Amino acid sequence: MKVRILSIAILALIIAVALAAPGVQAQKKHQNAIIDIWTQGKPVFGVYVPSVGQPLWNEPAPPPRGGGARGQQPGPPPAPGARGARPDPFYTRDIGEAMAKDPLIDFAFMNLEGLYDASGAKAVLDGLRSNSAHRVSLLVRIPSIQDAGPDVTRVRVKQLFDLGVDGVVHPENRGLDDAKLVVSFHQEAKADVWSPMNPNGEKIAMIMLEDPAAVLQAKEVADMKNFSILACGIGSLGGSFRAGGIVNALTAWGLLDPAKGNELNQIGTARLLAEAKRAGMPDMLTANSGDVERRVREGFLALLMSGPGSTEAIKLGRAAAGR
Repeated sequence: MKVRILSIAILALIIAVALAAPGVQAQKKHQNAIIDIWTQGKPVFGVYVPSVGQPLWNEPAPPPRGGGARGQQPGPPPAPGARGARPDPFYTRDIGEAMAKDPLIDFAFMNLEGLYDASGAKAVLDGLRSNSAHRVSLLVRIPSIQDAGPDVTRVRVKQLFDLGVDGVVHPENRGLDDAKLVVSFHQEAKADVWSPMNPNGEKIAMIMLEDPAAVLQAKEVADMKNFSILACGIGSLGGSFRAGGIVNALTAWGLLDPAKGNELNQIGTARLLAEAKRAGMPDMLTANSGDVERRVREGFLALLMSGPGSTEAIKLGRAAAGR
């Protein structure tokens, strides 16, 4: 009888402890370290992975060009694989090793949108994992669904997660239908995606909306809440607004102040940020030493630097974020 009473008492104590700490499971430490920083409400800082022959992120920024605002840095060099970059970028393990030794870098952003190369991603990942003291997350941007097609994109998502990357970035999604495809690819790859619906997940699924029609569906995409990051390429969005003479036509018809023509990408970016915040997920944006502090104040939780001067920009961003 005494044994039974004692057993009941122990069981009651276990239940009481569990009820007193309902959030313990949701607060587990993640292997993907940037997730733990996000759960603290802090931004993370990353750099584009340079290909062989490209300038490094930790080199000093070049002096500002004449006529620019004081303290403003010139635009970054083309990211590897982007339009205007040198052809056939080549990646090595040494690049990953060098990034793993930089304590300021939270994540490495590998741009394979222009030229998909899984072997390059594997080489960089091996280098990043060479340093057990500092874990840098690797996010890989792949060609869009409209460029590569759903079947090829599905295979690439699984291939990258099988290699061990921390996240896959999907650019130029045309709206909710593409976003649903992205989510299905990650599910089919059995990736444990971190999201508002799965706070214990480890992998990152990033959806980019980069044209005006897609941005109009930002609320519906964000409401899915089963992916990790909602973002846009601010340059790509600006180009989409200018494409086909949209800005010129709106200006000519008196529907748009000419002075606001170059601000439409900022307006679209702000809309995406608001939807990401509402849905409880991060928004990523490129930044430099001239605007990183402002972007931190605005609430972007992932800031991406490119090329020389990135180290200085990250230092400014970390100070602004209290990190």
